[in-house]
Amino acid sequence: MLLIPAIDLKDGKCVRLRQGRMEDETVFGDDPLEVAQRWVDAGARRLHMVDLNGAFEGKPVNAGAIKAVAESFPDLPIQVGGGIRDEETVQTYLNAGVQYVIIGTRAVSAPHFVNDLCVEFPGHIVVGLDAKDGKVAIEGWSKLSHHSVIDMAQRFEQDGVEAIVFTDIGRDGMMSGVNVDSTVELAQSIHIPVIASGGITNIDDIRALCAVSDEGIMGAITGRAIYEGTLDLAAAQKLADELCGNE
Repeated sequence: MLLIPAIDLKDGKCVRLRQGRMEDETVFGDDPLEVAQRWVDAGARRLHMVDLNGAFEGKPVNAGAIKAVAESFPDLPIQVGGGIRDEETVQTYLNAGVQYVIIGTRAVSAPHFVNDLCVEFPGHIVVGLDAKDGKVAIEGWSKLSHHSVIDMAQRFEQDGVEAIVFTDIGRDGMMSGVNVDSTVELAQSIHIPVIASGGITNIDDIRALCAVSDEGIMGAITGRAIYEGTLDLAAAQKLADELCGNE
């Protein structure tokens, strides 16, 4: 199982939000490249980068910083989300060296878009499903849709996406522990890998996810915990390798 450090970008800086609220941010670094280097040095095998401004504006805002990281670490798989609403943006990121693009709001509001992308860019499309009480949230978590997470995930699996990033927005940034039960329920309902996100706080959360990794959970995104020091990335990845192997 992969431990995937999150680098969330707002106004060019590395920040973490609480429950997706743009006004409730903590700045953890002014230079995304330095932050990326920190996690690479700690043994990260993949990075998760999010353009927070892009997620709210519906178009890339911090693409320059993401491109700089991708070019600096050409052998490191990077997955990018936030404001990806058209094929041109996908192509631009892939050309810059990004390995996976994560489609969020547009996947829910225009599901055919995902199918089109999977045909155009096979092997590179991931869907991010952000949920609260089993329903999918959109537009930077500012709205709750009527769609069920499992129903949407099953549809996207048929379209050919590589994986689902599943975030429990009630726990994201709150340091309250990962929602293992909901993550397992989703993983059991599809055959493609699930990447857990939201609420990871300490090494106990890694143990809990490793215990169910055979259900189809390939990785876990961690943010605030590794920035605030309640989780040591290198130690967590070592434990994950020991308990459940690695991808």
